[in-house]
Amino acid sequence: MSLHIEKEYDLPIDADLEQTAQAAVEAVIADQACPYECEVSLFLVDNETIRRMNREYRQIDRETDVLSFPMLEAGDFLDYDRLEEKQEDYFDPETGELVLGDIVVSLDKVAEQAHRYGHSQRREYAFLIVHSMLHLFGWDHLEEQDAAAMEERQRRILADMGIER
Repeated sequence: MSLHIEKEYDLPIDADLEQTAQAAVEAVIADQACPYECEVSLFLVDNETIRRMNREYRQIDRETDVLSFPMLEAGDFLDYDRLEEKQEDYFDPETGELVLGDIVVSLDKVAEQAHRYGHSQRREYAFLIVHSMLHLFGWDHLEEQDAAAMEERQRRILADMGIER
């Protein structure tokens, strides 16, 4: 598994950013029973950068905590047989890894939300990565029942990692 981390903003966070991100990414890949080695890119930014990206890609002019940019197309999520048929679209030709996509996390939001919700920065950071990784695998929370299923899955993955509120 390859996790590429680009730290574009340096805000001290009370967590080992690389180790926590690696553990969160691996936990979701295992949870989704993905049979492939995977590649994920993680960008750590400030509120200004994520607001600009949110405006550019989602036409929402406000800060957000995390953005997900999945490489898989609708209908291909978790259909591993179908992914193999589209190998040239989804797999890195040099490494053979399944390219899941990009995650962008606002470190400002990690600090703000950890304080607001009364838990550790490590927990908030891991939560945002788990949440975003589930989006890379096609999960969403647009409908109430989908949101409930995604929330339960996130809670379970974090608990399995030993990270709880």
